[in-house]
Amino acid sequence: MQIDKAPGALADINAAVDAIGIDFWPVNQRIHENPELAWHEFIAHEALTAFMEAQPGWTVKRSVYGIDTAWIAEFDSGIPGPVVSFNAEYDSLPGIGHACGHNLIATSSVVGASAAAQVMVAKKLPGKIVLYGTPAEENGGGKIKLLEAGAYEDYRVDLSLISHPSITLTSARMGTTGISTFKVEYFGVAAHAAANPWLGINALDALVQGYNNFSMLRQQIIPGEIIQGHITDGGDASNIIHKYAAGEFTVRADSAPRLEILREQVVNCFRAGALATGAKLTITDLGAYKNHISNGPMANAFTRYYNGLGKDHAIATDADKDAANGKTQASTDQGDMSHAMPSISPTYAIEAGEGGQGPHNPGFAKSAGTKASYARALRVAKGLAGVAVDALRDQRFLAEIKSSWEHDMRNSGGSGTRA
Repeated sequence: MQIDKAPGALADINAAVDAIGIDFWPVNQRIHENPELAWHEFIAHEALTAFMEAQPGWTVKRSVYGIDTAWIAEFDSGIPGPVVSFNAEYDSLPGIGHACGHNLIATSSVVGASAAAQVMVAKKLPGKIVLYGTPAEENGGGKIKLLEAGAYEDYRVDLSLISHPSITLTSARMGTTGISTFKVEYFGVAAHAAANPWLGINALDALVQGYNNFSMLRQQIIPGEIIQGHITDGGDASNIIHKYAAGEFTVRADSAPRLEILREQVVNCFRAGALATGAKLTITDLGAYKNHISNGPMANAFTRYYNGLGKDHAIATDADKDAANGKTQASTDQGDMSHAMPSISPTYAIEAGEGGQGPHNPGFAKSAGTKASYARALRVAKGLAGVAVDALRDQRFLAEIKSSWEHDMRNSGGSGTRA
Protein backbone atom coordinates (compact mmCIF):
# COMPACT_ATOMS: atom_id res chain seq x y z
CA MET A 1 0.00 0.00 0.00
CA GLN A 2 1.31 3.43 -0.97
CA ILE A 3 2.10 5.75 1.94
CA ASP A 4 1.41 9.41 1.19
CA LYS A 5 2.48 12.29 3.50
CA ALA A 6 2.19 10.03 6.53
CA PRO A 7 3.47 10.28 10.11
CA GLY A 8 6.96 8.95 10.56
CA ALA A 9 5.96 5.68 12.25
CA LEU A 10 3.51 4.63 9.56
CA ALA A 11 6.02 2.88 7.30
CA ASP A 12 6.98 0.51 10.10
CA ILE A 13 3.34 0.05 11.16
CA ASN A 14 2.26 -0.58 7.58
CA ALA A 15 4.82 -3.34 7.10
CA ALA A 16 4.04 -4.94 10.47
CA VAL A 17 0.27 -5.02 9.94
CA ASP A 18 0.60 -6.45 6.44
CA ALA A 19 2.77 -9.29 7.73
CA ILE A 20 0.65 -10.05 10.81
CA GLY A 21 -2.52 -9.75 8.74
CA ILE A 22 -1.47 -12.69 6.58
CA ASP A 23 -1.19 -14.90 9.66
CA PHE A 24 -4.40 -13.61 11.26
CA TRP A 25 -6.70 -14.22 8.27
CA PRO A 26 -7.50 -17.84 9.31
CA VAL A 27 -8.38 -16.62 12.83
CA ASN A 28 -10.70 -13.98 11.42
CA GLN A 29 -12.40 -16.62 9.28
CA ARG A 30 -12.71 -19.10 12.14
CA ILE A 31 -14.53 -16.51 14.24
CA HIS A 32 -16.75 -15.41 11.35
CA GLU A 33 -17.72 -18.96 10.36
CA ASN A 34 -18.44 -20.00 13.96
CA PRO A 35 -20.66 -17.25 15.39
CA GLU A 36 -21.16 -17.47 19.14
CA LEU A 37 -23.55 -15.60 21.41
CA ALA A 38 -22.68 -13.46 24.43
CA TRP A 39 -20.72 -15.20 27.21
CA HIS A 40 -20.38 -18.36 25.07
CA GLU A 41 -17.60 -17.29 22.67
CA PHE A 42 -15.46 -20.37 23.39
CA ILE A 43 -14.18 -20.95 19.85
CA ALA A 44 -13.24 -17.28 19.51
CA HIS A 45 -11.58 -17.31 22.95
CA GLU A 46 -9.43 -20.29 21.98
CA ALA A 47 -8.53 -18.95 18.53
CA LEU A 48 -7.58 -15.48 19.75
CA THR A 49 -5.61 -16.50 22.81
CA ALA A 50 -3.74 -19.17 20.86
CA PHE A 51 -2.78 -16.57 18.26
CA MET A 52 -1.53 -14.13 20.90
CA GLU A 53 0.40 -16.84 22.73
CA ALA A 54 2.32 -17.40 19.50
CA GLN A 55 3.34 -13.72 19.26
CA PRO A 56 6.83 -13.02 20.66
CA GLY A 57 6.94 -11.09 23.93
CA TRP A 58 3.26 -11.30 24.84
CA THR A 59 1.96 -12.67 28.14
CA VAL A 60 -1.55 -14.09 27.79
CA LYS A 61 -4.11 -14.85 30.50
CA ARG A 62 -7.22 -16.83 29.62
CA SER A 63 -10.66 -16.68 31.28
CA VAL A 64 -9.82 -13.64 33.40
CA TYR A 65 -11.73 -11.91 36.22
CA GLY A 66 -14.20 -14.75 36.54
CA ILE A 67 -15.41 -14.48 32.93
CA ASP A 68 -14.87 -17.68 30.93
CA THR A 69 -14.53 -16.01 27.54
CA ALA A 70 -12.61 -12.88 28.57
CA TRP A 71 -8.84 -12.72 28.20
CA ILE A 72 -5.89 -10.33 28.49
CA ALA A 73 -2.63 -10.18 26.55
CA GLU A 74 0.15 -7.86 27.79
CA PHE A 75 3.29 -6.63 26.05
CA ASP A 76 5.76 -4.92 28.41
CA SER A 77 8.68 -3.03 26.91
CA GLY A 78 10.52 -3.22 30.23
CA ILE A 79 10.81 0.57 30.30
CA PRO A 80 8.33 2.44 32.54
CA GLY A 81 5.92 4.52 30.52
CA PRO A 82 2.32 4.89 29.32
CA VAL A 83 -0.10 1.97 29.09
CA VAL A 84 -2.17 1.79 25.90
CA SER A 85 -5.05 -0.68 25.59
CA PHE A 86 -6.99 -2.21 22.71
CA ASN A 87 -10.39 -3.89 23.10
CA ALA A 88 -11.36 -6.86 20.93
CA GLU A 89 -14.96 -7.98 20.43
CA TYR A 90 -16.05 -11.36 19.03
CA ASP A 91 -19.65 -12.18 20.02
CA SER A 92 -22.41 -12.48 17.41
CA LEU A 93 -26.14 -11.89 17.04
CA PRO A 94 -28.91 -14.50 17.43
CA GLY A 95 -29.92 -16.00 14.11
CA ILE A 96 -27.81 -13.76 11.85
CA GLY A 97 -24.26 -14.49 12.95
CA HIS A 98 -21.61 -11.78 12.68
CA ALA A 99 -24.03 -9.21 11.33
CA CYS A 100 -22.27 -6.55 13.39
CA GLY A 101 -18.83 -7.51 12.12
CA HIS A 102 -17.25 -8.33 15.45
CA ASN A 103 -14.78 -10.64 13.73
CA LEU A 104 -13.46 -7.50 12.02
CA ILE A 105 -13.37 -5.59 15.31
CA ALA A 106 -11.21 -8.37 16.74
CA THR A 107 -9.00 -8.22 13.63
CA SER A 108 -8.30 -4.49 13.87
CA SER A 109 -7.57 -4.62 17.58
CA VAL A 110 -5.46 -7.78 17.67
CA VAL A 111 -3.44 -6.97 14.55
CA GLY A 112 -3.13 -3.29 15.52
CA ALA A 113 -1.91 -4.11 19.02
CA SER A 114 0.55 -6.71 17.73
CA ALA A 115 1.96 -4.29 15.15
CA ALA A 116 2.32 -1.50 17.71
CA ALA A 117 4.28 -3.88 19.93
CA GLN A 118 6.70 -4.64 17.11
CA VAL A 119 7.28 -0.92 16.59
CA MET A 120 7.84 -0.52 20.35
CA VAL A 121 10.68 -3.01 20.13
CA ALA A 122 12.18 -1.50 16.97
CA LYS A 123 12.03 2.07 18.32
CA LYS A 124 12.83 1.15 21.95
CA LEU A 125 9.65 2.87 23.17
CA PRO A 126 8.65 2.84 26.85
CA GLY A 127 5.42 1.54 28.31
CA LYS A 128 3.04 -1.33 27.79
CA ILE A 129 0.32 -2.45 25.41
CA VAL A 130 -2.59 -4.37 26.93
CA LEU A 131 -5.04 -6.17 24.66
CA TYR A 132 -8.39 -7.10 26.21
CA GLY A 133 -10.70 -9.80 24.93
CA THR A 134 -14.12 -8.39 25.80
CA PRO A 135 -17.12 -10.71 25.36
CA ALA A 136 -20.84 -10.00 25.21
CA GLU A 137 -20.98 -6.54 23.64
CA GLU A 138 -24.34 -7.38 22.07
CA ASN A 139 -25.96 -8.55 25.28
CA GLY A 140 -24.43 -8.13 28.71
CA GLY A 141 -21.53 -5.69 28.42
CA GLY A 142 -18.28 -7.56 28.92
CA LYS A 143 -16.30 -4.33 29.07
CA ILE A 144 -18.45 -3.08 31.93
CA LYS A 145 -17.90 -6.32 33.84
CA LEU A 146 -14.15 -5.97 33.32
CA LEU A 147 -14.22 -2.30 34.35
CA GLU A 148 -16.13 -3.11 37.52
CA ALA A 149 -13.74 -5.96 38.31
CA GLY A 150 -10.73 -3.62 38.09
CA ALA A 151 -9.25 -5.12 34.92
CA TYR A 152 -8.21 -1.74 33.53
CA GLU A 153 -7.25 -0.18 36.85
CA ASP A 154 -5.02 -3.16 37.67
CA TYR A 155 -2.98 -2.49 34.54
CA ARG A 156 -3.06 1.32 34.99
CA VAL A 157 -4.40 1.83 31.48
CA ASP A 158 -4.18 5.36 30.03
CA LEU A 159 -6.42 5.04 26.96
CA SER A 160 -8.59 2.61 25.02
CA LEU A 161 -8.74 1.83 21.29
CA ILE A 162 -11.33 -0.06 19.26
CA SER A 163 -13.19 0.30 15.92
CA HIS A 164 -16.46 -0.71 14.25
CA PRO A 165 -17.46 -1.58 10.66
CA SER A 166 -20.54 -0.07 9.05
CA ILE A 167 -21.63 0.92 5.53
CA THR A 168 -21.05 4.64 5.99
CA LEU A 169 -17.94 6.66 5.24
CA THR A 170 -15.13 6.29 7.71
CA SER A 171 -15.44 8.52 10.76
CA ALA A 172 -12.57 8.82 13.22
CA ARG A 173 -14.73 10.27 15.96
CA MET A 174 -17.77 8.05 16.26
CA GLY A 175 -20.15 8.89 19.08
CA THR A 176 -23.00 6.68 20.27
CA THR A 177 -26.13 7.04 22.36
CA GLY A 178 -26.51 5.89 25.93
CA ILE A 179 -28.98 3.07 26.46
CA SER A 180 -30.98 1.70 29.38
CA THR A 181 -33.12 -1.44 29.15
CA PHE A 182 -35.52 -2.68 31.81
CA LYS A 183 -38.31 -5.16 32.39
CA VAL A 184 -41.80 -3.98 33.38
CA GLU A 185 -44.03 -6.43 35.28
CA TYR A 186 -47.57 -5.95 36.55
CA PHE A 187 -49.12 -8.23 39.15
CA GLY A 188 -52.92 -8.29 39.43
CA VAL A 189 -55.59 -10.67 40.67
CA ALA A 190 -57.10 -13.42 38.51
CA ALA A 191 -60.89 -13.72 38.16
CA HIS A 192 -63.47 -15.03 35.72
CA ALA A 193 -63.69 -12.45 32.96
CA ALA A 194 -67.45 -13.01 32.44
CA ALA A 195 -68.90 -14.21 35.77
CA ASN A 196 -67.16 -11.88 38.23
CA PRO A 197 -64.55 -9.63 36.59
CA TRP A 198 -64.98 -7.05 39.37
CA LEU A 199 -63.17 -9.40 41.72
CA GLY A 200 -59.99 -9.23 39.65
CA ILE A 201 -57.26 -6.72 38.94
CA ASN A 202 -56.23 -6.80 35.29
CA ALA A 203 -52.45 -6.74 34.90
CA LEU A 204 -52.74 -6.63 31.11
CA ASP A 205 -54.92 -3.52 31.27
CA ALA A 206 -52.22 -1.93 33.41
CA LEU A 207 -49.54 -2.81 30.86
CA VAL A 208 -51.62 -1.61 27.91
CA GLN A 209 -52.32 1.66 29.70
CA GLY A 210 -48.63 2.08 30.46
CA TYR A 211 -47.71 1.19 26.88
CA ASN A 212 -50.15 3.75 25.50
CA ASN A 213 -48.64 6.41 27.78
CA PHE A 214 -45.19 5.34 26.62
CA SER A 215 -46.23 5.62 22.94
CA MET A 216 -47.73 9.08 23.42
CA LEU A 217 -44.51 10.25 25.06
CA ARG A 218 -42.72 9.92 21.69
CA GLN A 219 -44.05 13.26 20.43
CA GLN A 220 -42.60 15.03 23.48
CA ILE A 221 -39.06 13.66 23.52
CA ILE A 222 -36.04 15.50 22.13
CA PRO A 223 -35.08 14.72 18.50
CA GLY A 224 -32.51 11.94 18.47
CA GLU A 225 -33.81 10.31 21.63
CA ILE A 226 -35.43 6.92 21.16
CA ILE A 227 -37.86 4.79 23.16
CA GLN A 228 -38.60 1.19 22.16
CA GLY A 229 -40.28 -1.83 23.66
CA HIS A 230 -42.34 -4.98 23.31
CA ILE A 231 -44.84 -7.00 25.33
CA THR A 232 -43.37 -10.33 26.44
CA ASP A 233 -46.34 -11.68 28.41
CA GLY A 234 -49.93 -10.66 27.71
CA GLY A 235 -51.87 -13.08 29.90
CA ASP A 236 -53.12 -16.65 29.65
CA ALA A 237 -56.59 -16.73 28.10
CA SER A 238 -59.35 -14.39 26.96
CA ASN A 239 -61.79 -15.50 29.65
CA ILE A 240 -59.46 -14.68 32.54
CA ILE A 241 -58.76 -11.35 34.21
CA HIS A 242 -55.03 -11.45 33.77
CA LYS A 243 -53.01 -11.68 36.96
CA TYR A 244 -49.66 -11.07 35.22
CA ALA A 245 -48.36 -9.10 32.25
CA ALA A 246 -44.86 -7.98 31.30
CA GLY A 247 -42.73 -6.24 28.69
CA GLU A 248 -39.17 -5.08 28.00
CA PHE A 249 -38.41 -1.46 27.17
CA THR A 250 -35.41 0.56 26.07
CA VAL A 251 -34.53 4.25 26.15
CA ARG A 252 -31.64 5.92 24.30
CA ALA A 253 -30.23 9.42 24.67
CA ASP A 254 -27.12 11.39 23.73
CA SER A 255 -25.80 11.92 27.26
CA ALA A 256 -25.90 10.37 30.71
CA PRO A 257 -28.00 13.20 32.21
CA ARG A 258 -30.54 13.08 29.38
CA LEU A 259 -30.74 9.29 29.61
CA GLU A 260 -31.59 9.52 33.30
CA ILE A 261 -34.32 12.11 32.67
CA LEU A 262 -35.83 10.17 29.77
CA ARG A 263 -35.83 6.92 31.71
CA GLU A 264 -37.72 8.55 34.58
CA GLN A 265 -40.30 9.90 32.14
CA VAL A 266 -40.82 6.42 30.72
CA VAL A 267 -41.06 4.81 34.16
CA ASN A 268 -43.73 7.35 35.10
CA CYS A 269 -45.77 6.16 32.11
CA PHE A 270 -45.86 2.68 33.61
CA ARG A 271 -46.46 3.94 37.14
CA ALA A 272 -49.59 5.59 35.80
CA GLY A 273 -50.79 2.22 34.46
CA ALA A 274 -50.44 0.72 37.91
CA LEU A 275 -52.20 3.65 39.55
CA ALA A 276 -55.11 3.49 37.12
CA THR A 277 -55.78 -0.25 37.59
CA GLY A 278 -54.56 -1.09 41.06
CA ALA A 279 -52.00 -3.57 39.79
CA LYS A 280 -48.62 -3.83 41.47
CA LEU A 281 -45.67 -2.64 39.34
CA THR A 282 -42.16 -4.06 39.44
CA ILE A 283 -39.32 -2.68 37.30
CA THR A 284 -36.08 -4.64 36.88
CA ASP A 285 -32.99 -3.16 35.25
CA LEU A 286 -31.63 -5.34 32.44
CA GLY A 287 -28.51 -3.31 31.73
CA ALA A 288 -27.30 0.03 30.45
CA TYR A 289 -24.50 1.40 28.28
CA LYS A 290 -23.24 4.96 28.50
CA ASN A 291 -22.90 7.16 25.42
CA HIS A 292 -19.52 6.97 23.70
CA ILE A 293 -17.53 10.22 23.86
CA SER A 294 -14.72 10.10 21.33
CA ASN A 295 -11.42 11.78 22.13
CA GLY A 296 -10.49 14.58 19.69
CA PRO A 297 -6.66 14.35 19.79
CA MET A 298 -6.79 10.58 19.38
CA ALA A 299 -9.27 10.90 16.51
CA ASN A 300 -7.01 13.42 14.77
CA ALA A 301 -4.00 11.12 15.15
CA PHE A 302 -5.99 8.19 13.75
CA THR A 303 -7.01 10.37 10.80
CA ARG A 304 -3.40 11.33 10.03
CA TYR A 305 -2.32 7.70 9.95
CA TYR A 306 -5.37 6.44 8.10
CA ASN A 307 -5.22 9.16 5.43
CA GLY A 308 -1.49 8.64 5.09
CA LEU A 309 -2.27 5.26 3.55
CA GLY A 310 -3.89 6.74 0.46
CA LYS A 311 -6.65 8.99 -0.81
CA ASP A 312 -9.31 6.31 -1.27
CA HIS A 313 -11.89 6.42 1.55
CA ALA A 314 -10.01 9.33 3.17
CA ILE A 315 -11.71 10.96 6.16
CA ALA A 316 -12.10 14.49 7.46
CA THR A 317 -9.08 15.95 9.21
CA ASP A 318 -11.07 18.13 11.63
CA ALA A 319 -12.11 15.99 14.58
CA ASP A 320 -14.82 18.41 15.68
CA LYS A 321 -16.51 18.34 12.28
CA ASP A 322 -16.05 14.58 12.15
CA ALA A 323 -17.75 14.25 15.54
CA ALA A 324 -21.02 15.48 14.04
CA ASN A 325 -20.67 13.27 10.97
CA GLY A 326 -19.83 10.21 13.05
CA LYS A 327 -22.82 10.20 15.40
CA THR A 328 -24.85 7.00 15.45
CA GLN A 329 -28.03 6.09 17.31
CA ALA A 330 -26.58 2.69 18.14
CA SER A 331 -25.12 1.92 21.57
CA THR A 332 -22.09 0.01 22.86
CA ASP A 333 -20.34 -0.84 26.11
CA GLN A 334 -17.31 1.00 24.71
CA GLY A 335 -19.33 4.02 25.79
CA ASP A 336 -18.64 3.09 29.40
CA MET A 337 -14.95 2.85 28.51
CA SER A 338 -15.03 6.42 27.22
CA HIS A 339 -16.35 7.65 30.58
CA ALA A 340 -13.56 5.79 32.39
CA MET A 341 -10.65 6.85 30.13
CA PRO A 342 -9.94 8.49 26.75
CA SER A 343 -11.34 6.36 23.93
CA ILE A 344 -11.92 6.28 20.19
CA SER A 345 -13.99 3.86 18.14
CA PRO A 346 -13.59 4.82 14.47
CA THR A 347 -16.28 3.51 12.17
CA TYR A 348 -15.44 2.44 8.63
CA ALA A 349 -17.31 1.34 5.54
CA ILE A 350 -17.50 -2.17 4.15
CA GLU A 351 -19.84 -3.41 1.43
CA ALA A 352 -23.45 -3.55 2.63
CA GLY A 353 -24.03 -6.96 1.10
CA GLU A 354 -27.34 -8.31 -0.21
CA GLY A 355 -30.20 -6.05 0.83
CA GLY A 356 -28.02 -2.94 0.98
CA GLN A 357 -28.46 -2.48 4.71
CA GLY A 358 -25.98 -1.91 7.50
CA PRO A 359 -25.24 -3.89 10.66
CA HIS A 360 -27.73 -6.34 12.17
CA ASN A 361 -28.69 -7.61 8.72
CA PRO A 362 -27.86 -11.00 7.09
CA GLY A 363 -26.25 -9.32 4.07
CA PHE A 364 -23.89 -7.43 6.34
CA ALA A 365 -22.95 -10.68 8.08
CA LYS A 366 -21.90 -12.17 4.76
CA SER A 367 -19.95 -9.05 3.83
CA ALA A 368 -18.07 -9.16 7.15
CA GLY A 369 -16.42 -12.39 6.01
CA THR A 370 -14.96 -11.20 2.70
CA LYS A 371 -11.35 -10.46 1.84
CA ALA A 372 -12.28 -6.89 0.91
CA SER A 373 -13.73 -6.23 4.37
CA TYR A 374 -10.71 -7.84 5.99
CA ALA A 375 -8.41 -5.53 4.02
CA ARG A 376 -10.36 -2.51 5.28
CA ALA A 377 -10.10 -3.79 8.86
CA LEU A 378 -6.32 -4.05 8.44
CA ARG A 379 -6.14 -0.46 7.26
CA VAL A 380 -8.03 0.57 10.38
CA ALA A 381 -5.58 -1.52 12.44
CA LYS A 382 -2.79 0.65 11.05
CA GLY A 383 -4.59 3.81 12.17
CA LEU A 384 -5.18 2.43 15.67
CA ALA A 385 -1.58 1.28 15.95
CA GLY A 386 -0.45 4.77 14.95
CA VAL A 387 -2.43 6.33 17.81
CA ALA A 388 -0.89 3.82 20.21
CA VAL A 389 2.67 4.47 19.05
CA ASP A 390 2.24 8.25 19.22
CA ALA A 391 0.89 8.01 22.77
CA LEU A 392 3.80 5.81 23.83
CA ARG A 393 6.52 7.98 22.35
CA ASP A 394 5.18 11.50 22.97
CA GLN A 395 4.31 12.57 26.51
CA ARG A 396 2.93 15.89 25.24
CA PHE A 397 0.47 14.06 23.00
CA LEU A 398 -0.60 11.85 25.90
CA ALA A 399 -1.09 14.92 28.09
CA GLU A 400 -3.21 16.51 25.36
CA ILE A 401 -5.35 13.37 25.18
CA LYS A 402 -5.97 13.40 28.93
CA SER A 403 -6.67 17.13 29.06
CA SER A 404 -9.20 16.85 26.23
CA TRP A 405 -10.89 13.90 27.94
CA GLU A 406 -11.21 15.79 31.22
CA HIS A 407 -12.75 18.73 29.34
CA ASP A 408 -15.21 16.41 27.59
CA MET A 409 -16.23 14.85 30.89
CA ARG A 410 -16.87 18.23 32.51
CA ASN A 411 -19.02 19.37 29.60
CA SER A 412 -20.99 16.20 28.97
CA GLY A 413 -22.22 15.18 32.39
CA GLY A 414 -19.86 12.22 32.29
CA SER A 415 -18.45 10.75 35.46
CA GLY A 416 -14.82 11.35 34.59
CA THR A 417 -13.89 8.36 36.75
CA ARG A 418 -10.60 6.84 35.71
CA ALA A 419 -10.41 3.07 35.53
